[in-house]
Amino acid sequence: MNASDRTPADLLRSALAADPARPLVTFYDDATGERVELSVATFANWVAKTANLLQGELSASPGDRLALLLPAHWQTAVWLLACSSVGVTVEVGGDPAGADLVVAGPDTLEAGRACSGERIALSLAPLGRRFPAVPAGYADYAVEVPSQGDRFAPFVPVDPDAPALVVGGTERSGAQLVEQARADAEALGLAPGARLLSGLGYEDWQGLSTGLYAPLAAGGSVVLCRHLDRLAPGGLEKRVESERVTTTLATA
Repeated sequence: MNASDRTPADLLRSALAADPARPLVTFYDDATGERVELSVATFANWVAKTANLLQGELSASPGDRLALLLPAHWQTAVWLLACSSVGVTVEVGGDPAGADLVVAGPDTLEAGRACSGERIALSLAPLGRRFPAVPAGYADYAVEVPSQGDRFAPFVPVDPDAPALVVGGTERSGAQLVEQARADAEALGLAPGARLLSGLGYEDWQGLSTGLYAPLAAGGSVVLCRHLDRLAPGGLEKRVESERVTTTLATA
């Protein structure tokens, strides 16, 4: 990655320029049997579409706050980078009542209705399927995002020193987030091409860093696993081997 990168969106742009075809996020849900692998290019395309949805359809702008009520999931990772692209501050598990926008999954729809602003719902179903019926008070992400543009340009340049992420009561700017992600990558021994398997949730910095930011900062990739406890005995070892994992953080 480039030393001049100061936001997560910068890190993604550098990864795209370096090797768009390499894997970036491989997601497993061991409750459903789902496996999704996204190259840097495919992930960046999802981020661009989601950022266009945020900036265009939802009228989000730098300084707005988005309550992100989603578990560790590849689509959650997309939203984190899309918000960085626009300059929207992500509050992971934040209070919807105090947010300008909310993004919720099937288990957090009721809580999300406390937001008086725009509300987006994700089914988190395999293959990114739509809800059978759009939840009341929400727009369905799977309905809204496909028609968005494949390239994104912010209306206003993103300030690296502006708040970018709030998790566990700690606020980080984009620059601070990138700096911490680089430090975490170094502490984990991640080098370009490293492949980290994480079974941690996204509810705290450790889970977010190992499950997205540190591998991205290192020029590596992540195998993000949800519901690892559903794996059969020996399943984790087989996955580590088949996915060519170099570092494993299955639990905290």
